[in-house]
Amino acid sequence: MPDELQVLGRAVKQAQYKQHRALDSRLAAVGTTLAQWDALRAISRSPGAPARALAAATFQSEQAFGALAGRLVALGLIERRPGNGRRIEHYLTAAGEEVLSAGHRIADEVLAACYSALSSADRATLLELLHRVDAAEAPDRRQRS
Repeated sequence: MPDELQVLGRAVKQAQYKQHRALDSRLAAVGTTLAQWDALRAISRSPGAPARALAAATFQSEQAFGALAGRLVALGLIERRPGNGRRIEHYLTAAGEEVLSAGHRIADEVLAACYSALSSADRATLLELLHRVDAAEAPDRRQRS
């Protein structure tokens, strides 16, 4: 059984790796990377959000997100504005909106190709199963209790 779980874990990681490589490669055509596009997507979903929330939404450390946000500011894709206290809020610029939109079109194409071997019902089942895995309490948190 442990071997089977390791094979499953590797298969999930392999599918993610294939998807990320394809996205990163195609997003380069619109002048962005997967990490940058993902940050734009997170900011679009939560305009005005602080770095801490955006780092969590993009699976990065606050330090890594801060460096990424600095690059996005330099590229003219986002702006940072002072918020309450020491909070810095993040917003997309018009150029950021354009890159995000182009990225959405690319992501739709790439993901359709990545999951083309699955029927619509299979994709729905996979999504439901992954949501169940994600909703389960993380093993490292159970051990600390």
